[in-house]
Amino acid sequence: MKKRIGITGQAGFVGNHLYTTLTLDDTIELIPFDRSCFTNTNALENFVAQCDVIVHLAAMNRHEDANVIYETNVALVTQLISACKKQLATPHIIFSSSTQEAKDNLYGKSKKEGKEKFTEWAAEGNGKFTSLIIPNVFGPFGKPNYNSVIATFCHKVAHDERPSIINDGEVGLIYINELVQMFIQTAKNRISSTTTGKNSYEVNIVPTYKKKVSEILNLLQVYKEEYMGKGIFPNLEDSFEKALFNTFRCYIPVDHYPVKYTKHTDPRGSFVEIARTQTSGQFSFSTTVPDITRGNHFHTRKAERFAVISGKALIQLRKIGTDEVINYELNGDEPAYVDMPIWHTHNIKNIGKEDLITLFWINEPYNPEDPDTFFEDV
Repeated sequence: MKKRIGITGQAGFVGNHLYTTLTLDDTIELIPFDRSCFTNTNALENFVAQCDVIVHLAAMNRHEDANVIYETNVALVTQLISACKKQLATPHIIFSSSTQEAKDNLYGKSKKEGKEKFTEWAAEGNGKFTSLIIPNVFGPFGKPNYNSVIATFCHKVAHDERPSIINDGEVGLIYINELVQMFIQTAKNRISSTTTGKNSYEVNIVPTYKKKVSEILNLLQVYKEEYMGKGIFPNLEDSFEKALFNTFRCYIPVDHYPVKYTKHTDPRGSFVEIARTQTSGQFSFSTTVPDITRGNHFHTRKAERFAVISGKALIQLRKIGTDEVINYELNGDEPAYVDMPIWHTHNIKNIGKEDLITLFWINEPYNPEDPDTFFEDV
């Protein structure tokens, strides 16, 4: 039987990543959640009644009045508990807490009080409760000036703005893919935790990385100059730099592509450099007959370049979970490339009358035992 999981805050930064990752797990049935459930008692009660596990991510992070943050977050917890009691629902509630709960601010206080309320609920024998103490999170699709300093820096650097460093301290960080796995392992009862009360547990997540703010900004500025400016892939051997690079790529303006190559021509013919990299990778090529489409898959961690060198092509991308399709037309008469951001389904179609020749570069050689390709139509 599939485990039924619902995620409050499903549309948020962490919620969206968790939801889309769980869609790849055939042992899970996702129970859809909409933010309107918190303004509709019947809808919220119907939601909790269907769930074996509820990941409670819905919360307010920023507001000009800190009291609004506190009152909102505590109210959301109270509503969720009330709905469970009304329906006699006994799910495993997983709570997204924060290292801020140990600090003297109203956001941290709201997290601490929320945890206390869930602990009391679990102690009454209503269900199971696990609190995850989460450090600073970064990754693709975070909202600038809201989710993290990295989201803000990525957006500003990619859009030719100048970020400023207010406090160049060391920041403890976890990449969103790593955090998502923590939630999944908790939901499947496969993670070590500390008992904090009857039916209540806590997982204190240690930051995967510790980086100074200036170090992060310097790397992003290199990506801007070398990758966006010259098309050079950076070294992706370091796990943090690979995660940061994949994050940065998702903030690059859509109209940056396609990027035309420099074509060197002489009496012998022509020469075009396809990709310059500071990392390992795999080059390949394909021929595609007219009207045929290749691809319709997405990656969660790999960087990939499509370079059209002969024929006419339509490259399409769509971010998972959205309906907006990005279209790029390329012509081998003016060789150009488009790079594929992670979590974007992509394909390439021959829209010409001759065979289409495409060169591909991907930063990780194919490994059938470690797939990172998931199929979904654009």
